[in-house]
Amino acid sequence: MTRTARALWFTSAGKTEIRPVTLTDPGPGEVRVRTLCSGISRGTEALVLRGGVPENQHDVMRAPFQEGDFPWPVKYGYLNVGVVEQGPANLLGRTVFCLYPHQTEYVVPVGSVTPVPDGVSPGRAILAGTVETAVNALWDAKPLIGDRIAVVGGGMIGCSVAAVLARFPGVRVQLVDSDPARAAVAEALGVDFASPAEALENRDLVVHASATEEGLTRSLELLAPEGTVVELSWYGDRRVSVPLGEFFHSRRLTIRGSQVGTVARPNRGYAERMAVALDLLADPRFDALVTGASEFDDLPDVLPKLARGEIPALCHRVDYRADHG
Repeated sequence: MTRTARALWFTSAGKTEIRPVTLTDPGPGEVRVRTLCSGISRGTEALVLRGGVPENQHDVMRAPFQEGDFPWPVKYGYLNVGVVEQGPANLLGRTVFCLYPHQTEYVVPVGSVTPVPDGVSPGRAILAGTVETAVNALWDAKPLIGDRIAVVGGGMIGCSVAAVLARFPGVRVQLVDSDPARAAVAEALGVDFASPAEALENRDLVVHASATEEGLTRSLELLAPEGTVVELSWYGDRRVSVPLGEFFHSRRLTIRGSQVGTVARPNRGYAERMAVALDLLADPRFDALVTGASEFDDLPDVLPKLARGEIPALCHRVDYRADHG
């Protein structure tokens, strides 16, 4: 038996459209999920929308259930929350998270979905993929009790890192961003806020997520001797300059890359990392990261505006009506 769903496709620079998709019934070991909401990861999806994924990174940047090839047309996205409507009895009716694009329904292997814990709403659960990135970054960073930490870049990733760090004992966290509106988000997350010029220096650890050359430079300036910058920014096809002269060698500084495609702890797997992220989302302070919402049908108009910055957002939620499909 077949069903018809609908999916968002990135079709050319700055353009998207909704296309029909044919689904077959799930086979053994598969589930059919009806989407409740999905999240737009603005920085990454804007990069894909403008065709900014470098050719040598086309394989690395593929989303788990992407269709098509970069630059276009591609079905892209990875923050999807839905309810299982067909599949094993233990999952029927369960709300689940999946690294799936913006689509009204889909069929995937059972192992690709993670049940959303009780107490975590679907609208907050769309952050699981981003909080998973934050968990991985902090596994790489290995913060210690009492560390002085800055998070440079108050976008979706940076704020997720700050929110997780806010739970660490004895740690003072400062979110650094050039947009003064991020001060309200920092307050909701329970961390300090500063502009780049006013940021506290002599930090033991800086997590950089601004995706700008200026942000990376400022991150290095904020470090104490022997300090580390964990680089989370994805620059796509842009080259950046790094000030490796001046104080870099005399302070014995470190720049460490972190990328969610590799689990930063060899004794943990992808599913375990995702489960940790969903457990963390029981904290209601994460609601501050979902800053806008629209209907699935409006995505061809809304997504380009988000990419151009005409609609301000950290994570933008996409809502799906029950009659979609």
